[in-house]
Amino acid sequence: MWGVVWSGGGVLGRGVGRLGAAPGPGPAPAAGAAAAERSRLYEHVREGLSARPQLDVTALSERDLERRRGPLGGAALREIVRTWSRLGKVRDGIARLEAEKGRVAQGVREIMASHDKAAAKMHPELAALRERGRSLREQLRVLEAEESELEQRFYLGALQLPNRTHPAVVRPPKFTPKSPSPREPTPLWGDPGGSGGGSQGGSGGSESPDLPFSQGFLPMTVPDLLRGAVFEGCGVQPSAAPSQVYTIDPARFEDLCLAGTSEVGIAGYFMDHAVQLQDLPVRVVCSSTCYRAETDTGREPWGLYRVHQFTKVEMFGVTAAESGTESEELLDEFLGIQKEIFSELGLHYRVLDMPTEELGLPAYRKFDIEAWMPGRGKFGEISSASNCTDYQSRRLNIMYSGEGGRLSHAHTVNGTACAVSRMLIALLECNQLPDGRVRVPPVLQPLVGREVLTRPPSPLLRYIGPNQPGGGPPKMGRGS
Repeated sequence: MWGVVWSGGGVLGRGVGRLGAAPGPGPAPAAGAAAAERSRLYEHVREGLSARPQLDVTALSERDLERRRGPLGGAALREIVRTWSRLGKVRDGIARLEAEKGRVAQGVREIMASHDKAAAKMHPELAALRERGRSLREQLRVLEAEESELEQRFYLGALQLPNRTHPAVVRPPKFTPKSPSPREPTPLWGDPGGSGGGSQGGSGGSESPDLPFSQGFLPMTVPDLLRGAVFEGCGVQPSAAPSQVYTIDPARFEDLCLAGTSEVGIAGYFMDHAVQLQDLPVRVVCSSTCYRAETDTGREPWGLYRVHQFTKVEMFGVTAAESGTESEELLDEFLGIQKEIFSELGLHYRVLDMPTEELGLPAYRKFDIEAWMPGRGKFGEISSASNCTDYQSRRLNIMYSGEGGRLSHAHTVNGTACAVSRMLIALLECNQLPDGRVRVPPVLQPLVGREVLTRPPSPLLRYIGPNQPGGGPPKMGRGS
């Protein structure tokens, strides 16, 4: 099967100009702040390495911002809209002055062409035209300086805005002691005490363990190191505090971060490119190493549930937006693939329609899937799927070409097929036998080569270091 290997030439390898050293994590921006101090994506654009993001700030309301977990509030949105309005007027003024400057230059050329040099100098209109030209250049200088300042202010704020929200997404009320938690997701089916969420071995279709590859997906590999501009284009803020993004030492490397998901690398592959309408949707699958700086060190520091490095298989899709439903249909398709995989593995799971406060910046709608983990005594997230509509494509200039070569912003969809470490938790704990052996799910037996896993042949190690779960070193015997 043919795949695509991206070495980063689209973003990582285009080091035409220096963006400057990345500052260390600073304080979190205030809720009503109008702009961040820095945007790697905007710097990338200013260096001429990518097209300017085409952001639609009029699609959001102050209520939308209140319902989403983001750095900006209603006052910031009003300021961004005012800045955008003023920027439009300044650009209109620049266009008018440029047009007049062109007419003045044409008038000068006509005088110089119709008279000899000595007669042209004495022409009564020439001096007036040249004086008008000097005045226009000075006016343009002032307006262009204002345009640059307004553009920077606009992008530093607007790039922190969230996506719109699907009308079916739960919008919980403000939290009060008598109401449910505003971050409580809506289970679509299944409950911790019931028998179903996921089926115990039931099949919804193909029994192939490499299901995404059999569904028309293009396999791809992506780099681990990516420019911060691509992260921001995907809706991830590397400089936020706290942040789950590992940033390489800026004293040695200008602007490189370790990818926490192959979604960022795949989106970077499509950055500043257009796909033909007849080739859509494009479905990509990628297995990659993911790096995440788990910032909440007081929560579940032991085991495989929260780790700094893990392997994940990601699905990513690019769709058209002709009817407006294409990305919703692809999200349903990805969700169906996830449920089929987990059902084939015999996991007991539930699907959650995430509320507004859990969508992050890029998601229009998001589903999480949680599997039952006996060792934790509760469900734990094993995958998610999100429809980002045109949020990422407007920032990364991902387009598709329709009739007559017309370019439109594509929609992007992503979903986790398998997060290996958390999948192992659910599989091992739910299939462990009383004697400690582990039953292999039937769908995996042809790959593993056995029905039951016994004790591995390697020596069994027991941790005796100082960082014990109980809070101290193990007790030592006499004479130690």
